[in-house]
Formats: sequence, C-alpha cells, structure tokens
Amino acid sequence: MRAIGKQQFCVFRHISSQMHKTSHPQNFTDYESIKPFEPQIPLYFNFAKDVLDKWTEKEKRGERGSVPALWWVNDNKEEVRWSFEELGFHSRRLANVLCGPCQLSKQDRLLLILPRVPEWWLVNVACLRTGTVLLPGTSQLTSRDILHRLQISGAKGVITDESLAPLLDAVAPDCPSLRVKILVSDRKREGWRNLGDLLENVSSDHECVETLSDDPMTIFFTSGTTGSPKMTQHSHCSYGIGLTVNGRYWLDLTEKDVMWNTSDTGWAKSAWSSVYAPWTQGACVFTHHMPRFDSAIVLKTLSDYPISTFCTMTTAYRMLVLQDLSKYNFKSLQHCLGAGEAINPDVMRKWREATGLDIYEGYGQTETVLIAGTFKGMKIKPGSFGKASPAYDVQGEAEKTRECYRGHFYLTGDRGVMDQDGYMWFVGRADDVINSSGYRIGPFEVESALIEHQAVAESAVVSSPDPVRGEVVKAFVVLTAEYMSHDKGQLVKDLQAHVKKVTAPYKYPRKVEFVEQLPKTVSGKIRRVELRNKEWGRT
Repeated sequence: MRAIGKQQFCVFRHISSQMHKTSHPQNFTDYESIKPFEPQIPLYFNFAKDVLDKWTEKEKRGERGSVPALWWVNDNKEEVRWSFEELGFHSRRLANVLCGPCQLSKQDRLLLILPRVPEWWLVNVACLRTGTVLLPGTSQLTSRDILHRLQISGAKGVITDESLAPLLDAVAPDCPSLRVKILVSDRKREGWRNLGDLLENVSSDHECVETLSDDPMTIFFTSGTTGSPKMTQHSHCSYGIGLTVNGRYWLDLTEKDVMWNTSDTGWAKSAWSSVYAPWTQGACVFTHHMPRFDSAIVLKTLSDYPISTFCTMTTAYRMLVLQDLSKYNFKSLQHCLGAGEAINPDVMRKWREATGLDIYEGYGQTETVLIAGTFKGMKIKPGSFGKASPAYDVQGEAEKTRECYRGHFYLTGDRGVMDQDGYMWFVGRADDVINSSGYRIGPFEVESALIEHQAVAESAVVSSPDPVRGEVVKAFVVLTAEYMSHDKGQLVKDLQAHVKKVTAPYKYPRKVEFVEQLPKTVSGKIRRVELRNKEWGRT
C-alpha cells in the first residue's frame, strides 16, 4: 500500500471528522408531515407587532436563549448585537422619525438603498411599524435605475448613504413625488436630513399602526428578459406569514440558531432569509458586512462564529469549493442551503466532503415564497431542487399577474422536469432553452458537465446563431487559475470531448469562448440573456 504523506493525511483526517454530521429536522418529522401547510390569515396582521414584539416579551420572561436577534460584524472586527428588545427600542425611534419630521404617512412609499449595515434592518422594522411601503434596492443601482424606481413608484422618501447620494441628487429634480431624503452618514449633506441627527430627539414610545393582512408592505423591482424592471408587491401577510414555511420547514430554524444569509440587501432573498423567515422562528440573524463577496472571509467567518445555518447563492458555493477547505473547521455549522440556480452535483460533492453537510436547495421567485425545496430528512438527488413546498402565496401588478396565470396555476416562466418520485429538476428559463436541429437542450445540463472539468471555474451556456442548425450551443467559460496559460485551442477540444463523454453528445458546445467573468444579477444569477443578446446581435 502506498504511504500517505503528511499533507494528505491532514486532509483525510479533516474530511473524516466532518462526515459524522447529520441534519435531523427540528420542527417536523419528515416531508409528508408538513403537508398541507394552511396558515390562518387574520384580518389584521403586522410582523413588528405580532411577531417581533412577541419575541421581546419572551425575552423579558426569560423564555428565549441568549443569542442576539441581530448580530452584525465587519472586516474590522466591529460588532453590533441587538436583542429583540433593543431592536424594538431602536426601530420605534426610527418609526417616530418617519412619521414625525419626515412626514411619511401609512402606505407612502420609501426607497431604501443601503448595504449590509444595521440601519438597513432598522428601516425594515420601522416601516412595518408605520405602515410605510418599503422599496429595497441594491447599492449597485445606476442613476437611470434609481430614476425609474422613483418615477414608477411615486416614492415620497429615500434613505441611502454617501456613495449613492450624488446619484439621487442628479435625478431628484425629475421626481416630483420625492419629498424627503435621509442620509446614513456621520457627515452632513446639503438638501438631506441626517439620520443620526433625526434619531437624537425622538421618543422610543411608538404605537404600531394597524395594518390589514392584505395591505401593501413591500415592493421589489424584478428584471425580466424585456423592458424595464417591474414592480412586485407583497402584502403584510404574503411575506410576514407566508415566509413561515421557509423559516420553520426549509431553514428549519429555532430560537437557538444563528442564521447567516449572504444575499444582497436589494434582493428579495434578503427579505426571505435575513428578516422574516429567521425572525418568525426567533432565530438570530447574522450578517458580515463585506464590500464584496470574498471566499476566504466567508469561510473564516463560518469557522470563527457560531453560525449554525448558512444560506448563499449557487455562484458562491462554486467559488467556495475552489478554496482549500481543509484549512477550516466548521464546528458549529449544521445546515447549508442554496438558492438562485440549481447546484451542480460536483459542487455539492466537494462541499459535502469538506463539511460533512449536504446543500439543501430551494426554489422560489420574488413574486412568491418557497415554491419547492429539499427539506431535512428527504433523500437528496444531486441536481434536483426537491419537491413542492407545502404552500406559497403570489401577489403582483394586476396586468402582469394575469399574464402569469392559466386557470388556477401561476406560471413561473421557468422550465423544469419532474421525476416519478415528485422531485423537480431545473432546465432553464423559457427563453434559455436551446433548440438545435430539433433537439431541445437546457443550459444547466451542459454547464453541469463543464464544471466537472478541472479547467472550468464557471460557465454559462446560451444559443448562438448557425446557418445550418438554426442555433447551436455556445459556452462562455471562466478558467481556473492553473489553466489560464494553457493552449486555448486544445482546451476547446478537451472541453468538447469532456461534455460528449459525460452527457448526450448532441449537447456539446460547438462554440466556446473564454472570458474573465460572467455577467450576473445582484443575487448572483448568471445573466444568460445578456450573453444571448450579444450572440444574436440584439441591443
């Protein structure tokens, strides 16, 4: 038998130590036990009053554990830890700011553009208390994006930081509804109210407004393949109660858990897993304020802090498994989840070998809560995002909503297949599917084959025009560091041969282009539409 070197032995020992982890459900027995999920919808409901304040009462009675409600850290090792009682105290003061000096009334709309800072969570809760309709946006918005959002929504207020204030000032003259601009900064800016100054002179006593369950609560802007981003509206119950299915069953959280979701604050997934789902269960919301996603920092954070539940985008897992995972000890980690796109089986395998944990996939849209997912206790089929969620709720713009319905069915616009066991498999968006010489080819299956090759860090597959076949498969490939200097012509042949070997030969990419990075949405989803438009000469 060949001797195992010291370095190899260390890796083997690390992996073996992780393999003993198991993920037993905390809130249910098995998948069948959670069906049907039929929450009671009261006439009036407000998440701040009916959920957050109830956790505050439990804290005061000593009926909740010691983990914070919000735990914020940054790269400088600064920390903010708030209990539910402290979250309530600060959010009531901010609520008094919104309805006092800022003169925002119930159902007025407020655009919020902040990175992962504590004030983002305070604004979320304060808007619940005042009935203000929140419009979250990512810090990556351009002036054109901001102008569109302000004009179409008729927002009366905006809260942002110094980085985006100049863009707001540039478009504000064209937004007649905009009355108040609030700056989150230690410095002053002409024409802006400073949040710190506003909070100095207000009371922490505030009576939460009464909101009907169906009253509008938040609006997200979601991009389609054509036109400008559309508004997707959620009510106080559709997220405040609907996301119970996420927190209780998919995330499987309790008040003892520390939950870290890496989503950008402009993505609906931040509402899912950084606000409503974890706080429904009384869990701790953890966040690390990073200027950009850094694999090494993420892995170190998972090792240094008692994070029990981790949820991130599929793209992030692809980046994380490229690191030397043997250097980290994920001693507190018990449950890992992914969303955004289907997870490649090879990525799933590498993560499981390093952590001893599977990645439980979930599928949903801005318009919904969890539509389908893999739940604890369920057999995981690599590449599948599981079975149907026991319940979800959909609300949106009336005309666009009608276009998405056929009878009692909501059409997602995504394409997938279901096997005989009820497991679902993602194929692609309706317009992502490639039709080449009569063969219908889903981009994900080709991307899954490509990622198994050691030269490929990431890939995106789209249709490309062809005079004979109409369209063919084209792969945009990001190479791993060790293959950057390899002969590109030979790499193309190698990758094509590899895809023919691991999947149906007709699916192989007849065209391959090597790129430094792929275009992505703020949530990490690959923008195939951008690459496809480039191929077809569309603007």
